[in-house]
Amino acid sequence: MTWPASLQAGTIGIPNASFESPVTTFATPLTDSWQQIPPPDFLNQIFLSGVFTNTPPPIDNCDGNQAAFLFANPQAALFQDYDSTDYSSPVPTHAFDATYDVGKSYTLTVAVLGGTNVAIPMPEGTTLELSLYYRDSTSNMVTVAATSITNIYALFSNATPHFIDFQVQVPLVKTSDPWAGQHIGVQLLSTVTVAVSGYWDLDNVRLVSTVRTTLLAPARSNGQFSCTLQSEPGLRFEMLASTNVTAPMSNWTSLGTLTNVTGAIPFLDTVTNLTRRFYRAQQLP
Repeated sequence: MTWPASLQAGTIGIPNASFESPVTTFATPLTDSWQQIPPPDFLNQIFLSGVFTNTPPPIDNCDGNQAAFLFANPQAALFQDYDSTDYSSPVPTHAFDATYDVGKSYTLTVAVLGGTNVAIPMPEGTTLELSLYYRDSTSNMVTVAATSITNIYALFSNATPHFIDFQVQVPLVKTSDPWAGQHIGVQLLSTVTVAVSGYWDLDNVRLVSTVRTTLLAPARSNGQFSCTLQSEPGLRFEMLASTNVTAPMSNWTSLGTLTNVTGAIPFLDTVTNLTRRFYRAQQLP
């Protein structure tokens, strides 16, 4: 019998995740690394997204010195994936190269602020969608998971501008999932059907993957038990065994320690011809 251990999270880097680039002294309709829909129209002065400075800091928990703005217009969006472009790179740089790996789950966290601008208030009921997606064979964006946010004054108070974290969860990726092995995409999308006043502020986009520490592929050969320990890379474990799965941990026998350098490491119990034995991996500091 194999026995799962704890969950461990790994951070996935997103280029310009806190919208610190390009540097601006007030606000600019340009955003590095993120593709904008629609793109800035300098001729007609249509700027539905960009970055702004938080100096001096009106928002008390801004990550860094800048954040992004996104006007509440139909389909206005910021997104980023392996094939996205930005204002300065008409050809994809492939800087965001993360994929949906089998055996991992994913959590997207975005700091959001809505409806707090006194000069341009945003009506209650205005909505924003945060999503994780992949591109299909014809490059269409296919949503994997999404979270909808509604502007409510009780939530986004004018008293002290303060970002609130919202999350998108992708459960454990299976080999049968169409997004398995595909590149990850992140989208921040205005979902109003008609344009309204106001805009959303966005900051500190974070993505983590979580590997369930598990003993996989159990096998018996020449009277010996073997399996593969899967976890986040770099973790150390003590392998434990017992003939009674309900026994307290202090009664389990230590079989040695493993350092899982790559994320998957084989384990072999050298004792032979056991009639029954249970195994578990306990993470070490």
